[in-house]
Amino acid sequence: MMKHNDTQPIIDPVCGMDLSEFKDLKTVTHAKTKRFFCGSFCKGRYEKAPERYEGEPLMKLSNIWKVFDTGTIKTEVLKGLHLHVWEGDFTVIVGPSGSGKSTTLNMVGLLDRPSSGKIYLKGKDITELDDDRRAELRSRTFGFVFQQYNLIPWLTAEENALLPLVFSTAKANEKMLKHFFGEMVLKDRMEHRPSELSGGEQQRIALLRALVNDPAILLGDEPTGNLDSITGGKILDILIDLHKVHKKTLLIVTHDLNIAKKADQVISFKDGRLVRNGTVHEKLR
Repeated sequence: MMKHNDTQPIIDPVCGMDLSEFKDLKTVTHAKTKRFFCGSFCKGRYEKAPERYEGEPLMKLSNIWKVFDTGTIKTEVLKGLHLHVWEGDFTVIVGPSGSGKSTTLNMVGLLDRPSSGKIYLKGKDITELDDDRRAELRSRTFGFVFQQYNLIPWLTAEENALLPLVFSTAKANEKMLKHFFGEMVLKDRMEHRPSELSGGEQQRIALLRALVNDPAILLGDEPTGNLDSITGGKILDILIDLHKVHKKTLLIVTHDLNIAKKADQVISFKDGRLVRNGTVHEKLR
């Protein structure tokens, strides 16, 4: 049954986890205020840049519940989730199937609405925006890369990459597009259709499609899941380049530990909530 916590939660300022039910927490006192942490990794990040983590996250999910109701069965997928995503971070979400990872990604990207709770973008509550405003904000702010490439079979690679512009008022940045086509070794494939491309090439086109609006946040759901290890490694290299060189904020859901090892922050999920596990980061590095 969905419950709401009326008391003020104890929030880890780095990952955003609700620590209210835990004891023996890691602590740091900054500006005469005690901060609590899920473990040594978040504590260490805070100590390196306390002013950053005293500010507003790029994205903040606060007490998010998501209940799917079929009429006969109610399934709680997210159960009072708190989560912070920081600008410029490469954040990976890991966890077993059914733990709420993809649902959380949909919440962050405004592809779905919570049953209750609040979603903030740069400190502004965007939870109750109408569908038109959500679509506009989504097209300007987010790029999406999924395990299934979802390319339109009768369109060329270039036409598929430009598809998001059909649904927005933005215009194609031809210089940027050609740059990324070249950077992803796709210059000679722009006029090819998906059936004429390898799986890795199709995923690179999907990445280009996610980048065409120059989004601040790139969201990925198992972006290497359908690829062999070599091709997946190339996609990972591109993601890292987008993060380090092009300063994109990345939030990636994956079972691929090779991706998690490269992340700034690893968030572990179980049963619709964050897991307090201060060693998960060290185990992955």
